[in-house]
Amino acid sequence: MAEPVALPASALRTYCDPACFTFDTTESLADHAGDLGQARAVEAIQFGLAMGHSGYHVFVLGEPGSGKHATTFRLLRERAASEPVPPDLCYLHNFDEALKPKLLTLPAGRGAALRAHMQTFIRELGPALGAALDSDAHTERVEALQTAHKAREEGALKELSEGCAAESISLLQTPEGFVFAPTREGEVMSPEAFEALPEAERNAIEARVTAWSEKLEDLLNDFPGWRKAVRESIERAETEVLGPAVSHLLREVREAHADLPEVLAFLDAVHKNVLDSAIKGTMLEEEDEDIAEPEEASRYQRYQVKLLVDHSASQGAPVVFENNPGYGNLIGRIEHVVQQGNQVTHFNLIRAGALHRANGGYLVVDAERLLTQPYAWEGLKRCLRAGEIRIEPPAEAQGWSGTLTLEPEAVPSALKVVLIGDRDIYYLLMDNDPEFADLFKVAADFDDDLPRTPANECEYARLMALLVRSAKLLPIDRSGVARLVEEGARLAEDAGRLSLNTRALSDLMREADHQARLKGLAATGRAEVEAALAARARRCNRYPTRVRESILDGTTLISTDGERAGQINGLVVVELAGERFGHPVRITATVRMGEGDVVDIERETELGGAIHSKGVLILSAFLAARYARHQPMSLSASLVFEQSYAPVEGDSASLAELCALLSALTQIPIQQRFAITGSVNQFGEVQVIGGVNEKIEGFYDLCMARGLDGGHGVVIPAASVRHLMLREDVVQAAAAGRFHIYAVKTVDEAMSVLTGVAAGEPDSKGVIPKGTLNHKVATVLAEMTAARHAHSDAEGSAGSRQHRRRHGV
Repeated sequence: MAEPVALPASALRTYCDPACFTFDTTESLADHAGDLGQARAVEAIQFGLAMGHSGYHVFVLGEPGSGKHATTFRLLRERAASEPVPPDLCYLHNFDEALKPKLLTLPAGRGAALRAHMQTFIRELGPALGAALDSDAHTERVEALQTAHKAREEGALKELSEGCAAESISLLQTPEGFVFAPTREGEVMSPEAFEALPEAERNAIEARVTAWSEKLEDLLNDFPGWRKAVRESIERAETEVLGPAVSHLLREVREAHADLPEVLAFLDAVHKNVLDSAIKGTMLEEEDEDIAEPEEASRYQRYQVKLLVDHSASQGAPVVFENNPGYGNLIGRIEHVVQQGNQVTHFNLIRAGALHRANGGYLVVDAERLLTQPYAWEGLKRCLRAGEIRIEPPAEAQGWSGTLTLEPEAVPSALKVVLIGDRDIYYLLMDNDPEFADLFKVAADFDDDLPRTPANECEYARLMALLVRSAKLLPIDRSGVARLVEEGARLAEDAGRLSLNTRALSDLMREADHQARLKGLAATGRAEVEAALAARARRCNRYPTRVRESILDGTTLISTDGERAGQINGLVVVELAGERFGHPVRITATVRMGEGDVVDIERETELGGAIHSKGVLILSAFLAARYARHQPMSLSASLVFEQSYAPVEGDSASLAELCALLSALTQIPIQQRFAITGSVNQFGEVQVIGGVNEKIEGFYDLCMARGLDGGHGVVIPAASVRHLMLREDVVQAAAAGRFHIYAVKTVDEAMSVLTGVAAGEPDSKGVIPKGTLNHKVATVLAEMTAARHAHSDAEGSAGSRQHRRRHGV
């Protein structure tokens, strides 16, 4: 096996040469479209928007900050600009069923015009009706009808009175009504006088009274018919006088909307209802003529037009983003007002939801916010399934509410819904909601990064120019752009790729712009970007500083010099508030004779996660497969993260644990000037891990604080070399030979670096050279196996002797 060699400084960071750019500052660059590296996602969005079939709504998924919103809105607005403006949506009073308002769709802009016309009509209606009913001609006509009616009744009563008077019977009117009484010489007889009359005469008088009473009854029975006739005559008169007045008020509205049959039908219904209501109102008694203002307003509300969605100022199809997608904001709602202690509503209190405003266009909703709102997700699915937007309160939709409310006519839906969320939400819905796959058939998955090629670096610069202009920042010179390209590679955790997290990039550009403005510069350069990064690191360094101080003062035991068997410096990454920090952690292993068990103390104490436990099981399998193929594993071992009081997850420490275990088994000490990270498979091959830059820098900071002596270093997987984008000070220390990075492919290579002892490879006959690590492991395991067999044999012999003594043999 070749002698391990540290990586050259050139492999620790891939720089971007400012000379590769042909511009001086981003001010001279044309804006990028903003969808760099997102060709697949853009194609998916365009496909989803173009599909007119039901169920082809779009779910845009990707990591936060990847530009999903900006790209989606750009594509939506570009498409919507060339599409027709949808119609206005209005609700009208239903004169047949007041609780079921009617829907009226009008060409864009016509709804506002109709509403204005009807408001003018309502404003002029009261005075016009009053003027028509108070006109002299109408008043005289009504008075004449009433006078004639009164004269007719009085004449009939007078004729009856004269007829009965001729027969000595008088018709008297009392508070209780009409009565007949006998008379003599024109005077009403007293009861005593009537009783004094002969019986025959009294009977004759009573017979005449009975006859006249029947005639009076017939006459009084005719009076209601006469009064009805006069009422009908007055109503005809009022209709004749009010009809032209109302028609005159509606004439302008009819002319303006003569091409819309539904509007004309509504105006006919209004005309009829106005006449009916006005005629009924004129029959009120005089004391009821002072109608309360709210009731008067309520009477005329029914003639208003509720303009639910107004597209008079729209150009193209609407693109609506609902930032608060609650049920009412999404589906619409019906508001109530309190009158005399009761909740009442009417069609003018119907409020449009985002689905109404986006109808005929596109609705964009944040998936996570939607799912956290009660009933909102189910309400949206119900609308998309049914193809209509039906406004109903959530409680009523669940059958809970007993409150009387409106049932507006449903609005046919013709819109495209675009949900934006992260991948976890998309796959969660796909796995757990059967209807989701039927409704959102198009997934637009945004990439997190793109290959770092010279051409893409130039496109990256154009993207920065777009972000600079959007945020109104100072232009960035080529050195600043080059530094931002390097930071983009670090954000991608790959020197060969560039992060597409435009949010993080924009934040850094704003902070660098702040540094440039403090210096009074005209452009932002590399120094300002470096200053912004340094300032950010200072703001967020409380935790790593406390961890490092704890190690330096001896509270947390971490050795960076000397050597010790079974002890190794592992590396972990902690993420807090979006910032990541690395620091070393001591891992120890102990070995004793046993039955092949490797005890993971983290798992036993329930501090180890599933992936970490998997890593321990894999290294156990490696030990058994390599060293115990032809003999039993006669050891027991334990592994632990020392002074770790929080859950441990991930398998990036499995290489360190295996090295500590091999060291404890062979008692070959590990040099503590090294730290190591990496996962291992069952064949002893070292696999890639994440956070390699933060891990290396965390150990470097500790060694720097204690003083670099030229021997400190970190062992990493060879597969992680392409991910290296280390800080400049780490690179410079490596270039000066004060700090080293070793890349290994196998556990044998790692142990060679850590111990200075050759691993030892078997020759063609399978013989491992003496004095090597693997020979020592095999020897120790053979000794343990022999000791175990001897112990078992001894226990077996002692058991046999005891058995013979017990049975007297």
